[in-house]
Amino acid sequence: MTLLYLGIAIWILVHFFKRIAPEARSGMDRAMGQGPAKGVIAVLLVISIALMVIGYRAEPYDPVYAPIAGMGHLNNLLMIAAVMLLGAGSSKGKMRSWFRHPMLLGVIVWSFAHLLVNGDYASVVLFGSMALWAVAEIILINRAEPTWSRPEPGPIKGDIRLFVISLVLYAIIAGIHIALGHNPFLGTYA
Repeated sequence: MTLLYLGIAIWILVHFFKRIAPEARSGMDRAMGQGPAKGVIAVLLVISIALMVIGYRAEPYDPVYAPIAGMGHLNNLLMIAAVMLLGAGSSKGKMRSWFRHPMLLGVIVWSFAHLLVNGDYASVVLFGSMALWAVAEIILINRAEPTWSRPEPGPIKGDIRLFVISLVLYAIIAGIHIALGHNPFLGTYA
C-alpha cells in the first residue's frame, strides 16, 4: 500500500504546488526556465501515476463494501462521459463552454464510476482520493480566480468529433483493462 499512498501523495502535492505555493512555483520557473520546470513537474506526475498503478495492482482484494449488481452498465456509460469531459476543454464544440473545469469534473466522474464497481480497500483509497483531490482543486482554483471567462461555444460538429474520439479512446482504455485482466464488460452486471 506504500507505493499507492506515495503515488497519490506525489500527484496531489505536485498539482497543489502552484496553488498553495505560487511564489515557489514561479521561483522554479525563474531558476530553471519555464520549459525545464514544466518538464520536472511532468516527470513527477508520470512517476506518481506509475507508483499508483504499481501500488494498486500489487494490493490484494480486501473488501470494504459489495458493489450493487448491475452497476457495470452505469460504470461504462459514466466512463464515456468522463473521457468526454477530459477532452471537452480542448474541443472546438459547444460543450467546452458548458463547464469551467471539465477535466476535473471528468476525474470526479471517473472516480465515481470506478467506485460503483470496485468495493475493495485499494479502490476506495485510489478513486476516493482522486475524487477528493479534484473537488479540492476546483475549490482552490475558484478561490484564486473567482471570475471565469466562458469560452465562446463552437459548432456542434466539434462535439460530434469529441464524442467519436471519446468512443475510440474508451475502446482503447477498455482494451488495456482487458489485457490487464480487468474486463469492464464482465463486472457487476448480474
